[in-house]
Amino acid sequence: MAKVPPMSEPHIDPAGNTQQFKAFAQRQEPEAAAPERSRMIPIIAVVAAVIVVAVVVFLLVR
Repeated sequence: MAKVPPMSEPHIDPAGNTQQFKAFAQRQEPEAAAPERSRMIPIIAVVAAVIVVAVVVFLLVR
């Protein structure tokens, strides 16, 4: 019959703590949020320009 090793003390994973996870998930890094906003401005400007050009062309062709 094989010997069964004694049970060790339970390891508590700090990442499993719900409060710590919520604090991590709700934390926003200002450096991480800034590039997203600055990247969106040129995209919005290009889309707006395309719409304006399309409306002008439509009105001139009509």
